[in-house]
Amino acid sequence: MRHAISVLLQNEVGALTRMTGMFSSRGYNIETLNVAPTYDPRVSRVTLVVTGSDAAIAQLNAQLAKLVDVVNIHDMTLGEHFERELAIVKVKLGTGGLAKAMSLAKRFGAEMLDEDANSCTMQLTGGVATVDEFVQATSTVGEISAVARSGTVAVAKGEVTLTSFDRQLLLVG
Repeated sequence: MRHAISVLLQNEVGALTRMTGMFSSRGYNIETLNVAPTYDPRVSRVTLVVTGSDAAIAQLNAQLAKLVDVVNIHDMTLGEHFERELAIVKVKLGTGGLAKAMSLAKRFGAEMLDEDANSCTMQLTGGVATVDEFVQATSTVGEISAVARSGTVAVAKGEVTLTSFDRQLLLVG
């Protein structure tokens, strides 16, 4: 099963390497990895997607939680959550391709970042399945010359947040 896991990680040299190394040393491939700062400059939020049995991922999460740099961890796929990805796609267009690309962008709610008769660049934010479908559909309007995807970011629904546990795991600062 596919798991989207969010981790609050201390901003320390080598922290991300230690965290991702744990996955590779156990034979798991990280499908997507997104790292960004939080409101607290001492902590980054890491969202990663990994595939494995529920039991195996639960064991990985338990081992991940033991790493000294990990402030908190939450497997988003165990509860209701929002999951999004950003994709920027550059397409080389043939004759009449710009009109097709604009129609495709409108159908998916994508934004045209750059457009001319020979090429265009489109941006789409949405669920992973929607982004996958958009990239596939883009190949029908021209030759894809570049795809940049952010990887998954996720937030739990409701009041509980990954950072709501900070009060119990105060960082020394």
